[in-house]
Amino acid sequence: MPELPDIAVYIEALEREFLGETLIGVRIASPSVLRTFDPPYDAPVGQSVTGFRRIGKRIVFGFPDDLFVVIHLMVAGRLRLEAAGKAIPKKVGLAAFDFDRASIVLTEQGTKRRAGIWVLKGEEALGDEDRGGIEPLEASPSEFKKALTRENRTLKRALTDPRIFSGIGNAYSDEILWSAQLSPVKRTGQLNDEEIARLHGAVVESLEGWTQRLREEVGDGWPSKVTAFRPDMAVHGKYQEPCPRCGSPVQRIVYASNETNYCATCQTDGKLLADRSLSRLLKDDWPKTIEELEEP
Repeated sequence: MPELPDIAVYIEALEREFLGETLIGVRIASPSVLRTFDPPYDAPVGQSVTGFRRIGKRIVFGFPDDLFVVIHLMVAGRLRLEAAGKAIPKKVGLAAFDFDRASIVLTEQGTKRRAGIWVLKGEEALGDEDRGGIEPLEASPSEFKKALTRENRTLKRALTDPRIFSGIGNAYSDEILWSAQLSPVKRTGQLNDEEIARLHGAVVESLEGWTQRLREEVGDGWPSKVTAFRPDMAVHGKYQEPCPRCGSPVQRIVYASNETNYCATCQTDGKLLADRSLSRLLKDDWPKTIEELEEP
């Protein structure tokens, strides 16, 4: 799923290409992608884009008179920059937003249709899409600590809960916890002040660092290689590969349909976190589905 760094780079590319441009048409290939009906999906047609912003993992297109189009890519949704009016690809194509000189095509791999489009009127309606988590790159150390320790959660769940932190998902939470050298199943209530400060630093360093890496990769182009699995990640998607810090093989927790990667040497004092023995511990604090992980 595209997370804060990916969404930030998408928005920068959208601003370069479409800020101030007039939307001349909206094409819907899969009606299931529409999550609202009033205003209608074509309400913004004929209006110029006034701005783009991020709400959690959602991309927001702004139009005059407080009209908004919100796109949530979920797991496999992606935005393609195509020639104006280019046909929406069969099987993976969901919708297209047409401008004079180019089109934005929303695609989604796989058979599950999780990505969605909302057309909303007014800041209040837009605010309803905000799950309430603090912005991790804007929070002060005290704000970070307050949000983190408000409930006694596993660190993995706390980082990925959009009601606590905005924009962090499965991939970058693995990288953050590896950087902070903290176990994904350690409870927030067990952290001391030094560990909280270390985690805060890792959040900022990881998210800012990855945003800059992706920004440099894209340059003035379009982010066409958005993925949760990158070769220069430390542990996410690196099961049994050597940890770049200590060389130990990266481990994983598989619970229901989700996987978390970690280094036992660096993060859990050499202890392997066995899936079966963790079930009782995690059953109330570990998501059972991707939807639950990202959108509780």
